[in-house]
This record gives sequence, structure tokens and C-alpha cells, in this order.
Amino acid sequence: MRFRLPLGRTLFFVCVFLLAMVALIPMRFGLAWLQLDELGLAARETRGSVWNGAMVETQLGSAELGDVDAGLGFFPLLIGNARMALSREVPEGSPNGEFDGALTVSGADFGIDDMSARLPAADLFAPLPISSLSLQDVTAHFENGLCAEAEGLVRAEFTGASSPIPLPPALSGNARCDEGVLLLPMISQSGMEQLNLRIGSTGEYTLEFIVDPGDDARRERLTGAGFQPGANGYAMTMQGRF
Repeated sequence: MRFRLPLGRTLFFVCVFLLAMVALIPMRFGLAWLQLDELGLAARETRGSVWNGAMVETQLGSAELGDVDAGLGFFPLLIGNARMALSREVPEGSPNGEFDGALTVSGADFGIDDMSARLPAADLFAPLPISSLSLQDVTAHFENGLCAEAEGLVRAEFTGASSPIPLPPALSGNARCDEGVLLLPMISQSGMEQLNLRIGSTGEYTLEFIVDPGDDARRERLTGAGFQPGANGYAMTMQGRF
């Protein structure tokens, strides 16, 4: 004996089934589908759905983000943009700072939106004693491999214990685009120290740290630490990839 459902009811059940399948897409499949792993986003473990999930021991490039909540925005998908919001609660007494913002992908174009975060950098820029990079409402977009938009405050924090020269606690400045790359130019309050961090679309970076020697004693210490004399002071340059 066979039962036939009305066509309208059949379509209703099919739509409900498809919506349920979409709603339950696991976070790990969503990350692979959006190719966010190619942007350096990775996690030891993912939980929940792509719309409202979490990532355990997350990394963005070489920066360790810890455990973060993540969710894909639905409405940006309607205009061809995939926007993954990321946030982290900071327990009292935790050494990690806030993390809040989003990664946006549209075809080959990508960027970060309204990112506020404190990223550990102790080993990334050695031998420079930069302990962390802090972002405040930073937005940066790359289109066709070139920086198209950048704004927001950036700050590099130093640990002076291992430095052969006295350094300020931090340098800061505003992000901007410069000749197709993302430029994070930071300067100390005294103006004697300047750090320029240039980042390309594939995560490669060039860092230039310039110091005004001030006196002969400091000049000797800078030379001993590997700084080279230049037009604007004594500089150390390094390259790498996040």
C-alpha cells in the first residue's frame, strides 16, 4: 500500500531537510570550504557548526590565539563574501589579551575587519625583543594580491631584559597600504626608535627597526647587536613569513 504526499508538502520536507543539512555543517568542513587554512587559520580541534562553533588551540599563521569562538555570517554570503567572526573571552589573570574581529574572503580577495587583538611575538622577530603586537580596530583588505585598504592602531611591545640597548616599552602607529603591501609603521614617543613592518598578501614580511644612536656609547652597542648605519640611523632588517 502506497501513500502519496501532496507536492507542496513534499517540497516543504525537502526544503527543511536541506536547511537542516546546511545548519549542521561542521566547523572543520566550513574552514576547508572557505579555504581559511590557506590564510593560516588552523586549530587542533573544532566544535559545533560553521555558524556557531569553536576552535581549540587556534593559530593564525605563527600567532597562537588559544581557544576562540567562531561563526560564519549568513547575510554576507548573499553578496558573495564569507565573513568568519572570531572572538575570545579572556579569563581573569590570563596572559593572553582580547581577541575580537573577523576574517573576510571573497574569491581570491581577503582581509581582516575591525580586529582588536594582542598577538604574542616573542620568537617571531628574534633577536629583536618584541614580545607582542597589539591591534586596535584594524582593518586590512587585499585585492588581487595587493593591499587595497588599511586602517587602525598597531602597537609593538618590547621586553628590555634581553636587549643590549635601552628600549622604550612600546612603539605605535596607524596601519596603511604602501605600494601594494600592508605597512605597519610604529614609532616611540621620543622619536628615536622606529619600526616598519611590511606584510604581503601571502604572509611574507619585511621588518626594519631604525634607532637614532644618540651618542658614541649607544652607537657601539648598536653595532655590536648587529645594527648597520644608514641614512636615518642604525637599522636592523629581517624577513620572514607569518
